[in-house]
Amino acid sequence: MTAVALRTVPVAACAARLRTSRSTPQRSHPCRLWLVPAPETEQAQSERELCERARAGDRQALGDLLRQYGPRLFRSVLLPRLGSVALAEEALGVTYVKVVEHFGQFSWQSVGVYPWLRVVALRVALDQLRARRRETLFEPADLEREIDAGEQQDEEAKLLEQQDLSRARDRVERLLGRIHPRYAEAIRLRVLQERSREEAANTIGVTVATFDVVLHRAMAAVRKAMSAERAAA
Repeated sequence: MTAVALRTVPVAACAARLRTSRSTPQRSHPCRLWLVPAPETEQAQSERELCERARAGDRQALGDLLRQYGPRLFRSVLLPRLGSVALAEEALGVTYVKVVEHFGQFSWQSVGVYPWLRVVALRVALDQLRARRRETLFEPADLEREIDAGEQQDEEAKLLEQQDLSRARDRVERLLGRIHPRYAEAIRLRVLQERSREEAANTIGVTVATFDVVLHRAMAAVRKAMSAERAAA
């Protein structure tokens, strides 16, 4: 299995993708989040200024936002729901394209830009789930509910990320509890903790080649557990 690594997509490359993307058109109205006004922190002021520059067409500012939040979207929104590093990386690239295309519609609210970016990423993940017949950790209906809730969300961005991670962690741990402990350990080391192949192999006391086989079987066991869970639902 290849390393679990985030491949960021440069903003300059997004324009080319726009010409070739076949993704489903995004809803015409971005989420608008309303809160009782509160004094802005220095960090919030900095982020608001960055967003204003990005809306005015400053590609450097938009690139800074994507570099800041891309890893969080990948880790806590896309990867847990799509269940595949390759699919999550593809979805992150499409998310970047959507953000570049629609950022002019973003309206600043005191919760910051992350909730808006999160909904964009959720919509991209939903498009992927609808387009692909494969095992995933979420069903399209799950994401539809999350998008509807996200558009009305009035919580802090950090809490949103914590909820995403908690939900994903609970789902993964439940699935790992249904497979052989050796397989579960391999997935925790390589996928969840993002250890190198060599380090993960040393931890469980096997060669790298043997670890690759164990991890392949572990992922197959997780997919089987997912199928059994859905069949029982």
